[in-house]
Amino acid sequence: MSGTTLTTVLVVEDDPAIHELISFTLAQAGLGVVPAKSAEEALARINDILPDIALIDWMLPGMSGMALAQRLRAEPRTRSLPIIMLTARAAEADRVAGLEQGADDYIVKPFNQRELIARIRAVLRRRTPEQGTETLEAGPIRLDAKSHTVTVQGQVVDIGPTEFRLLRFLLAHPERVFSRAQLLDRVWGDHVFIEERTVDVHMRRLRLTLGSHGESWLATVRGAGYKLARPG
Repeated sequence: MSGTTLTTVLVVEDDPAIHELISFTLAQAGLGVVPAKSAEEALARINDILPDIALIDWMLPGMSGMALAQRLRAEPRTRSLPIIMLTARAAEADRVAGLEQGADDYIVKPFNQRELIARIRAVLRRRTPEQGTETLEAGPIRLDAKSHTVTVQGQVVDIGPTEFRLLRFLLAHPERVFSRAQLLDRVWGDHVFIEERTVDVHMRRLRLTLGSHGESWLATVRGAGYKLARPG
């Protein structure tokens, strides 16, 4: 690890045994740990140091893990912080709820230690800025890769990192239909750990970000997938 910057992981978990296991697993993988036993403690720790990624337990004393994820997504300083939710909730509705609150991934307890490290690294890879300085446009939508901004009719919109990557890919391939599996492969790049339903969640968030133009320019092709299509 000499000569490199240690990747830090905020671990928000109130169960001492699970917290110790996660911390040991991360340390063995060469990752730094920023421990917190509650959402309130996590917010205090983040004021001192901004971690590279956060592992957040869904059920926490006081503020819940879901509420913490919402709070982090609402603050400019932590808006782009990668978040993985840890929970015993295995139902699809719960997984989708976690993703809709801004989580990048979702791990159900009990989990395999190797899978935990693999998922952390996968999320960090997805959040690594892509190379390229091109500007892509479609009607009123303009994406500037150099400044990492998106404007709609000249107005800058607040867009998440995953939605930015998804929009960038679709703008670069207008009128082409991509299945959910293809989008996971091309945009996420590690779909072995990601469910296809994730694409629907991020597409819905992207459409909301683009306002009235989201539905008209981002088309759902029934039974096939999604495409960037010029409104008729």
